[in-house]
Amino acid sequence: MKYSSTRDQNLIISGTKAILDGLAKDGGLVIPESFPRLDLDQIKDYDFKRLMVEILHRYFQEFDQKDLIDMVDQAYLNTFDHKDIVPLSLCNDIYLLELYHGPTAAFKDIALSILPYLMAHAKKKLNITEITHILTATSGDTGSAALAGFKDIEGFTLTVFYPSVGISEIQKRQMTTIQGKNIKVFGINGNFDDAQAALKDIFNRSTEFKLTLSSANSINIGRLIPQMAYYFKAYFDLIKLNKIHLGDKVSFSIPTGNFGNILAAYFAALSGLPIKSLICASNENRVLTDFIQSGIYDRNRDFHQTSSPSMDILVSSNLERLLCLLSDRDDELVKELMNQLDSKGSYKVPEFIYQRLNEIFIGQSVDQHTVESTIKLIYESCGILIDPHTAIAVKAAQDHISEEPMIVCATASPFKFPTTVLKALGKDGDTDDFISLEKLSSLSHQKCPIHLSHLRDATIRHPLTVNKEALVALVKLKEHHDHD
Repeated sequence: MKYSSTRDQNLIISGTKAILDGLAKDGGLVIPESFPRLDLDQIKDYDFKRLMVEILHRYFQEFDQKDLIDMVDQAYLNTFDHKDIVPLSLCNDIYLLELYHGPTAAFKDIALSILPYLMAHAKKKLNITEITHILTATSGDTGSAALAGFKDIEGFTLTVFYPSVGISEIQKRQMTTIQGKNIKVFGINGNFDDAQAALKDIFNRSTEFKLTLSSANSINIGRLIPQMAYYFKAYFDLIKLNKIHLGDKVSFSIPTGNFGNILAAYFAALSGLPIKSLICASNENRVLTDFIQSGIYDRNRDFHQTSSPSMDILVSSNLERLLCLLSDRDDELVKELMNQLDSKGSYKVPEFIYQRLNEIFIGQSVDQHTVESTIKLIYESCGILIDPHTAIAVKAAQDHISEEPMIVCATASPFKFPTTVLKALGKDGDTDDFISLEKLSSLSHQKCPIHLSHLRDATIRHPLTVNKEALVALVKLKEHHDHD
């Protein structure tokens, strides 16, 4: 399997190189040259880890299957608090795909548990001995998951940049208290889009630095491919529950910010998973909703800080990959659209792309009041706590229920956002998220994940906040340190 750039189909690299580079050398994103179709009947009885191995082996054929089995076993050994890793639960007429049972209680754990092993193995196969410096921007959850995955991994350093305002205190503590000899964490005076744009600029100027750079964001194809596994797992779980037959279609409703998670679902569809609709569920930063409904992407709008901070994004990087696929890999068109986004802040896709987009994608946004009422409804009707991001996808799913089963990606533990959840339930939260966490646990009679409750007393090891303009200087400082 080879990979090419969204902006130059002649820029071909191997899967191992794609994982290590993160971003294509021309500033585009790497994408598979083809999508292997999986034999559903052959894999329908596989557990999650075996599905992961099968998918990785099909997309990264340079890796020996036995090595992949070993890597997957290590990645998911005693790090998730549920034996199924990604269990499926029923609430009213929707299914919740619980993706938050990992070490940082968010769906990012699933791909970021295996990514360090993939990258380390890729370096070994390519005989790369120098240190790989991973730079990552986060809107809340990617940072902590990347830190948990890469801390103390030989041959790598990781620097994470998070918005200093907007994310929950628990999300912030997950990053600022983590220990590890090879990690650095900085708050930035700006939002996720600011951090992401600054890091993309650094990658595009990578020849200026005497460093080997990479990314753990979903711009890295090594993040997206592993996420396909839980979509197949959910589908096969429904078969085992006698809710569908092999070949029947299902729909997914997915909380969406940077367009990575939902793009992994689209990849799964291209690999043979029977999907009718993918609901792109957004918060009040409805740039994706408007795009799907109109064919116009326009980031020239007010930015809203919401109770679902991981979706507070106006520039969704992974959309570039979808444009490439929907345009039949027209790299000149993709380049033109991305140039328009950079220069004008907006673009309009041709009519044929708009039509193809609407064959499978549905866009919907949900306001804050509805988020809270949905959290309350799900708890009162099913006894299930959901976080604000999941609530957005639940509401969007409820509005688009049809004959096929509807699966909602539950992307974060409700205990990561206890004050918001308590408020939604009509209870007084607290300005201290950790007091709210205790109240929520007591109210619901549900145990808080141990890796969240201990954060209150953990020592803050990464207290610094910087301006977004300082990111290049920090990379140069790292470069200087490396070559001392």
